[in-house]
Amino acid sequence: MKMDIGVSTACLYPLETEKALYELAERGVKNVEIFVNSIDELEGQVLVELRRIIGEYGMNVISMHPFSSPMETLFLFGDYPRRTEYLIDIYKRYFEVMAEIGADVFVLHGAILSSKVPDERYMERYLRLFRLAKEFGVTVAQENICYCKSSSVRFIEDMIGQLGDEVRFVVDLKQARRSNVDPFRLMDIIGDKVVHLHVSDGNAGCDCLPIGKGSFNFNRLFGELEKIKYDKAMIVELYRENYSSYDELAVCANNMKKIYDKYKMGL
Repeated sequence: MKMDIGVSTACLYPLETEKALYELAERGVKNVEIFVNSIDELEGQVLVELRRIIGEYGMNVISMHPFSSPMETLFLFGDYPRRTEYLIDIYKRYFEVMAEIGADVFVLHGAILSSKVPDERYMERYLRLFRLAKEFGVTVAQENICYCKSSSVRFIEDMIGQLGDEVRFVVDLKQARRSNVDPFRLMDIIGDKVVHLHVSDGNAGCDCLPIGKGSFNFNRLFGELEKIKYDKAMIVELYRENYSSYDELAVCANNMKKIYDKYKMGL
């Protein structure tokens, strides 16, 4: 089982995206998720700078996350076609950039829990986006988010049942904790449709901690991943208040690798 371990630029928010990428690069982080915080970061000088950093430091961009997740309820899954087309056009630009820089996974939050989006519409819009992304070699992956429809195990089961082989998922450990969902149960349900992981540690007092500072059973996680022959990435994603310095993010990635290497050696 191969495993790329990295860090999301989201951890450094609200530092500008290109500066966040640079800070990770300077600390030796090679695998990254880029959290895009403004539509103009997909063009012009910011994109030039992102490409420069990626090339100069030999970085591997695993995934991209859009800032527009809060808009998805109203735009992507809403009942006004012009708004839907508008957001799909924006996401198409993401797919174009991702194809250029070699990023595979596009992280989708989806509609919020309180929305009245019919499941039929949700599945239809997700499928449309999934198929469009596939044209660019990109996979749209539904993330389990505590305040979204995807927080529900039942909803995820429905997505799998209705979309078959045309649905993939991101499993976020802290979001599972916040949803009171056992991440191992979630992994068991999703199986080999998991294509991306957001990892963090945690304990009874805090649902998001740096790797090695909580009590999460990572060895059990690795065992579950082996069952589905997972060969993608684990991306450390923390909130700014959950760590003390940028250096700690690189330490998190290193700690994750040490835990994984020990597991592989049977220690």
